Order: sequence, then structure tokens, then C-alpha cells
Amino acid sequence: MIASLPPTTAEELRGAGLRVTAARVALLETVRDGDHLDVETIASGVRDRVGHISLQAVYEALYALTAAGLVRRIEPAGSPARFEGRVGDNHHHVVCRSCGAVADVDCSAGEAPCLTASDDHGFSIDEAEVIYWGLCPGCSTPHGA
Repeated sequence: MIASLPPTTAEELRGAGLRVTAARVALLETVRDGDHLDVETIASGVRDRVGHISLQAVYEALYALTAAGLVRRIEPAGSPARFEGRVGDNHHHVVCRSCGAVADVDCSAGEAPCLTASDDHGFSIDEAEVIYWGLCPGCSTPHGA
């Protein structure tokens, strides 16, 4: 029995109905190699891989990849949008109030949507987005200690 290989980035883009371009491949790989990256950092990573790309093209590609479910956008209050490659599992995040560091937190109750609303107002709820706030280890340790 031959084990099947995971799909290539280009195959994932095609499978999502998106045109495959060098910039989109580089962008998706940059997001997946990174850790909750902002747009400027993603643009820099894409430029390192394929050369010049405009910030507008990065925004457009991120929109398309997010809409296709290949990338997830998170927007912690008071912070720029961040993007990550971990999608489809309804995980949550913890954010440092001081430096803005972001880390993944697995779903607290097992299956999506992880929480039950006290009143769903007739909505069919399929996702809960939770952000835990606090201080990361680097910011909560007194300097010089």
C-alpha cells in the first residue's frame, strides 16, 4: 500500500478554486511558516520568496485565501489583523496585553462551537471565538529578576 502524499500548496489553491500564482503560493507558505503574522510581516516574507509584491496585492490575496478557508484572520482588540495557517478546528487564542504576543489555545470543550450561548436569538451558531487576555511569561517576569 502506497501512502498518499499531502497536497502541495498549489494543489490546495486549485482545490479551493483559486488561481495558482507564485505570489499566492509564497503567501500561503509564509503564513503557515509564521506565527500569527501581521500584513507587513507577511508582505516581507513573500518578498523574500518571490521578489516585489505590492501591499495591495498581499491584502487581496489574504482576502481570497481567508474566504477560501486556507487562512484564518484574527483581530485582537487594539491590534492589527493577524493571519495564521491553522484553520478548521475552532481553536482560540491568548494575547499578551503588554507586547501583543499571540498563542493558540485548543478548544476548551472539545467540539465546535466550544461554548453554548445563553441566548442564541434564533441563530444557528457554528463557531465561538474566544480570546484570553493576560501577560506572557516575558512580560509577567519582573525585569532583572
